[in-house]
Order: sequence, then C-alpha cells, then structure tokens
Amino acid sequence: MSRLRIAAISFLNPAPLLWDFEHAPASRHLIERYDVRYTLPSQCAAQLAAGEADLGLIPIAALASMPQVVAVPGCTIASLHAVRSIQLVLRPGVTLATVKTLATDAASRSSAAYVRTMLREFYDVTPHVHEKGADLPAMLATSDAALLIGDPALLALEHRTDFADHTWIDVASLWRQHTGLPWVAAVWAVRPKALIKCGIPREELIEDLTTSRDHGLVHTEDLVSEWTTRLPLSAETIRRYLTSNIHYTLDGECLRAIDRFYELAASAKVLPAYRLQLL
Repeated sequence: MSRLRIAAISFLNPAPLLWDFEHAPASRHLIERYDVRYTLPSQCAAQLAAGEADLGLIPIAALASMPQVVAVPGCTIASLHAVRSIQLVLRPGVTLATVKTLATDAASRSSAAYVRTMLREFYDVTPHVHEKGADLPAMLATSDAALLIGDPALLALEHRTDFADHTWIDVASLWRQHTGLPWVAAVWAVRPKALIKCGIPREELIEDLTTSRDHGLVHTEDLVSEWTTRLPLSAETIRRYLTSNIHYTLDGECLRAIDRFYELAASAKVLPAYRLQLL
C-alpha cells in the first residue's frame, strides 16, 4: 500500500494537531502510513485540489470549490473569542464602513473570504481586494486596510509600535461579535478514494488525527519550548495562543459556525453555495 500524502501548514497554530507525526514514539509508526509535507494554507488546498496530496489541513473557504474532498470529523483550527493570528489593520481615519481597498496576505484565502463577507453583509462595503506578501508597511502603502494571518500576524501584533495609531481588529472577535459563533479557519479534508487506495479505514484516520491532537495538547509546554526558538515571541505569548486563542475540536458549535459562514459568504457572492460534507 502507498502512504497517504499529507499537506500540512508550517505555522504555529497547527502544531498540536501534528504532534504525533513529528515526535517519537508515534511518528515511527505513522510514517509507515503517512507522508507529511509542509506548505502554506493556500498551497495545501491547491495540492489537494490537484491530486498532489490526499489529506490536507484546508481553509474552509477552499472546500467550497473542491467537491472531490470531504472534511474529516474531530479536529479543527478555530477560535472561540480572540484569535490574535488574524489581524485586520486599518489606516488612521479609515473605518470598517469606509474601506475601499484591502490588501490580503496571499498565504490564506479563508481569512480574506471572512473579511470580504463581513464587510459586505454587515457594513455594506465591497472593497477592491488584492493579494500581497505579508509585509504590513508595503500593504498599507497602497491600501486602506491590510489583512495579516498566521505567524506574521502574531509578530506584527507583538511589535506594533510603529502602527500604534492604526486600528487593529481581531477577525475572530469581529465574527463572534456579529454572529455569536466561533471563528473556524481550517479542517482536515481528505480524498475518500485515497483512503481506499492506501488501505486506511475511516475510523483509523479519525483516530490517528484526534489522538495526535490530544497528545499535542498534553505536550503544550514542549511545544512552547520548541517554538520559542522558531519565532521571536515570548513563551507566555505562545502558551496563551495555543491554550486560549486556538480551539482544536470540531464540535457542534464549530459546525454551526461553518454552516453560517457558507450561508453568509454565498449571500455576499464571495463563495458559491456550499454545505460542509463530512467523511
């Protein structure tokens, strides 16, 4: 049997989900069934859509155009309140109701879909959107607002002295304010035919992924130690992010939030009509 090809995200937020795939003793057994490759969130979706990967941690916006894949129950990357790693930054004098141009981090399109949807549905604004690299000064040099995600957003928020006069908006908090629901960024998604090809039963895949997550959450302090050497953030910032800002269980509340996102995104004509399909 061939191994299941996994497209994973090389950011801090999925670190607990990947614990068993990266650490012994579990990694020695999982490597027999899984081949993990790291990339950006948008590339995870592209690789899964192109058949270059079988399983990926996929932004939920991308699933609306990928009918050949389904979400895997159990795990998610979400936030119940503030997420910190998704920041919408407005130039001085600009409000959510007056944004005309928006520069978005090209690393992920789900966050951009959330922002475009909320601006259209809640503020009656449809800004011109263009993708840029995760460089806040360059993004704001030509746009009213900039959207940063992941590690670049965490770093910018931690060191925002030069932009203290700008308005910083936590996108998950804004979503919660308007919907009363969690903000959901990504889920594991799989090509069902690949499971058959690789001889991995549905139950085994779900167990491998949820067990890895559970072990990762138990080893939070080890992850803090690992990531303080990778990111110029304090141990306390990383600890708080992994334990308070990110929610890793795809529970009923998160499923309701996903349904609401697809409903609003379709209404705003940001995404085609879609309903989440579970393995």
